Amino acid sequence: MMEFVLNERLAAGGFEVCRIRGCRLLLKNEANFPWFILVPEVPNGVEDLHQLDADTFHQVTSAIREVSEFVSTHFSPEKLNVACIGNIVRQMHIHVVARNTDDAAWPGVVWACDQKRKYPAEEAAEIVLAAKKHFEDVPA
Repeated sequence: MMEFVLNERLAAGGFEVCRIRGCRLLLKNEANFPWFILVPEVPNGVEDLHQLDADTFHQVTSAIREVSEFVSTHFSPEKLNVACIGNIVRQMHIHVVARNTDDAAWPGVVWACDQKRKYPAEEAAEIVLAAKKHFEDVPA
């Protein structure tokens, strides 16, 4: 079994929440948008969803669905954005971002938002705890 190492940029950009279906779940430290990142624990060089074997693809897409459902029910966004882009950080990761028409970047992309806002420690801890509780019965 390979040793998984989380990309330093992903690790530094938020808070580790838990493991879910072979993925690390992170909360990005960007309080303008509820923004989660799923990082599948796959070998280096596997960067895009179509490169996953069928079983891993099923696990990852199940995790995406479950995180999307959590974000949708917990934050009640108007729109949910899900993307596996990786142009800068090549390690496979999937963004699940809650969007609203009154958010700081609407209707543009969250990456281009110049109004960055970090979470207050207590708010981040509350979100991480809610997510951990939500996923406690989901296989790691």
